[in-house]
Amino acid sequence: MIFLWIVLGYLALLMGISVYKSFAVKGQDDFMVAGRSVPTYKLVGTLLCTWIGSGSLLAGAGLAARVGLSELWMAAGAWAGIIIVFFLAARVRRIAQYTVPDILELRYNKWARILGTLVIVIAYTTIVGYQFRGGGFVLNLVAGLPEWQGVIITAVFIVLFTAFAGMISIVSVDIINGAIITLAVIIAVPLVYIYLGGGEYVSTNLDPSMLTVFGDYNFFWAMGIFFPTFLLLLGESNMYQKFFSARNEKSAKTAVVWWVLGTIVVETAIASLAILAFSHFNKLPASSELFLPIENSEQIILHTARYSTEVGLPLIAGLLLICASVAIITSTGNSFLMAPSTNLTRDIFQRFIKPDAGQKQVVLFQRMALIALGILAYLLLTQFRTILDMAFTAYTMVGAGLTPVLLAAFLWKRVTTAGGVASIATGMGVTILITVINSILPEPLISTSYIVIPAAGASISVLIVVSLLTKPDPDHKWQKFYTKETSLADAIREQKQL
Repeated sequence: MIFLWIVLGYLALLMGISVYKSFAVKGQDDFMVAGRSVPTYKLVGTLLCTWIGSGSLLAGAGLAARVGLSELWMAAGAWAGIIIVFFLAARVRRIAQYTVPDILELRYNKWARILGTLVIVIAYTTIVGYQFRGGGFVLNLVAGLPEWQGVIITAVFIVLFTAFAGMISIVSVDIINGAIITLAVIIAVPLVYIYLGGGEYVSTNLDPSMLTVFGDYNFFWAMGIFFPTFLLLLGESNMYQKFFSARNEKSAKTAVVWWVLGTIVVETAIASLAILAFSHFNKLPASSELFLPIENSEQIILHTARYSTEVGLPLIAGLLLICASVAIITSTGNSFLMAPSTNLTRDIFQRFIKPDAGQKQVVLFQRMALIALGILAYLLLTQFRTILDMAFTAYTMVGAGLTPVLLAAFLWKRVTTAGGVASIATGMGVTILITVINSILPEPLISTSYIVIPAAGASISVLIVVSLLTKPDPDHKWQKFYTKETSLADAIREQKQL
């Protein structure tokens, strides 16, 4: 019962902060990008919390429990992506837009904006969907609620929390969430390691392949799980939106340094904890309530938190781990719900439906969009076999549909409008086609671990070929991505002239 009260108390604290912060929302800038005044430490917290979600807590931990440290190839994709982002963060903040589709229209055209919005809405509502499922796991574990009820409660919380104050509430609570997540896993790993027997336990109870670079797999498999996270990170709309929220270019760039360090520490700790704890719980008698079968390996971190004393964690550490799980699920759900709602508001409502909408109308529409997207995310839960399948499909959608054109906007002056639009359509289309075929067939045509290869390969090929076969864009289309003088006012002025 104490676990339930801790969860409810923590959720009440987060909701209270969001309600309080809602009084600070005066208009679009406050709701969408927190007034563009987020300091470095808050930016680090919210970037870390956005990335470390159910994909890490459930899918990543479950994969680590099954294959060992080679799971970190999936995490390493994000690490490599963050390092590249370090060199782009200042330029992204300099452009000072609201959304990724803003950038796409600025560099390409309105069709790139529309297609980019569609990619983000599909991918991000899928990601939000498995945050809902993660919340269902937590409430089932701590309160015995049927999983579907836990999913609904989690969905209602995430939607309401985000709708009250938008980005202001997200960056306000994520510094708390980030601290709890980091502290919980850093404390848990050494305690479990020592309790189970340290190095002697590892050498006698773990398959040696669990500690090797590729495990029982090969380089091709490693790249299959590396590139979805790598490409997702580089096209991650939340990340760009939070750079737009930064106080200045220096804050954005400094935050990236601490973000990559925090991500490496937390994801490595989660994987290590999953491997150690699963090796213990999976070897218990099947008749024991503590036994965790291989098909439930995605629940290993939550299982460890609930039965913490079984693996040497004091009750307080178990409670902290439960709070960290709640923080991971809600913070990622909030951010990944915020991004597509911003896209629908900024890139569809303001751009095409009501360009002269007042500030209150804009915020009201976005709150309505949040509710609609929450319902869509819930419905998407039924379309996938596992959380890992949902994660890889969403990652590939963004990685193949957005990342190539975004990187080209900042790094390749020769990319053309036609090449960019064709690339988005191709990456999105191939991902959807493979996903639909996989859902129809008894066995997947292409494993979700590998769909990034045909999808991203086709997207990049089309980007290059079409760009080289079409007339170069005029200089004004790309110069703003390479000069320091570009501002939001300049960008708006130019868009009105086109």
